[in-house]
Amino acid sequence: MTESQTPPMPELPPARCGKDRRRTRAALRWTAVLAVFALTGAGTAYGISRADRADLPGLATRSDGRWEYPALVRPPLPSGSPGPLAAGNRAGTHYADLRALLLPAPENATVDKALSGADGWLPVKDFLAQYDGSARHQLGQELTDLGLRHVTSRGWTTPDGTRTRIDLLQFATAEVAEESEGSFANYAVPRHPLRGTPAFEPAGFPEAARLDKVWLAGFAETEPYGKEQTRVAYATAGDTVAMVTQSRPGGAAAVPFWQTVTLQSELLA
Repeated sequence: MTESQTPPMPELPPARCGKDRRRTRAALRWTAVLAVFALTGAGTAYGISRADRADLPGLATRSDGRWEYPALVRPPLPSGSPGPLAAGNRAGTHYADLRALLLPAPENATVDKALSGADGWLPVKDFLAQYDGSARHQLGQELTDLGLRHVTSRGWTTPDGTRTRIDLLQFATAEVAEESEGSFANYAVPRHPLRGTPAFEPAGFPEAARLDKVWLAGFAETEPYGKEQTRVAYATAGDTVAMVTQSRPGGAAAVPFWQTVTLQSELLA
């Protein structure tokens, strides 16, 4: 399914669950996302259900543009440690190794080894390099003031030319991570422009693709965007903020973007 075939999605402002969204649902179903696609004759459903520490299946490629990911496995928690969104984990700490919580590349993708960093940790300056020059110093100072602890990243390019990058930024507590949201996005646009992509607008994101207790803000580069278009999303789960960007010549497709953001959020939740 192409962007032109996708009906306009309602613009959903980023909102913190537990404040002004519904209480926790029992499960996230990708089939519910596909119910949206079905309105335009999209492919059949392939569901994923939520499990606290269980294996999570990847999603098979279908005619709607989904990618085939390997089976997703959350790393084991240290004995006696709660999950980041557990009621007893007031700090929202990810006790599992954050590097093991990065979404793996889908089938047939070429991984960008430059994002591996030393021992899997990316220097903050390398994370900031994706932002416009005028924004690097300001955002960098804000992240320093917030006590950013770690950045771990992964990127890949799929055969259709889509470039994907995921950055996980870990802070001391969930409260600090929540405070950092204002450094990345507001209700209308990203706070700081990315290199070569000066103008964004809120991107429709299916409600069914959103996870309870995970804050999400998604944006798409506005036309005219030149040779390629970029989509970006920020998601917060516990003490960690995930930044997902996808760029593709001719236009970045919505479906693999939604899929990637949802699966990365699922790993962090």
